[in-house]
Amino acid sequence: MTTSIDQLLAEARATLGPRPGPADLDRLVAEGALVVDTRPEANRRAEGELPGAVAVERNVLEWRLAPDSDHRLPEAGAADQVVVVVCNEGYASSLAAVTLRHLGLTRATDLDGGYRAWKAAHP
Repeated sequence: MTTSIDQLLAEARATLGPRPGPADLDRLVAEGALVVDTRPEANRRAEGELPGAVAVERNVLEWRLAPDSDHRLPEAGAADQVVVVVCNEGYASSLAAVTLRHLGLTRATDLDGGYRAWKAAHP
């Protein structure tokens, strides 16, 4: 039996529960959250950087954040730190956040609407 991408995304989001929106990001950072921008470098160059975020390309995300990885970022805190994954529009980030939860980051989530929703809220 196969799963459609829509089903996979719905299952991921059900696992994550309520996702923070652009208006929540500053508060989460103030509370110690790590914001991880997984957009490709070309998107970050063309559309802008997300202030306060650590840029980690999606293809190395797990290695940079997994608690047991030899390649873990120094910014990555304890396994119960809130990690907010950000992509362009909030689709790939949902799948990535669930993967991080499987690796032990119990409070990983993603930004609803992604960078573009954040940018629209911060013209």
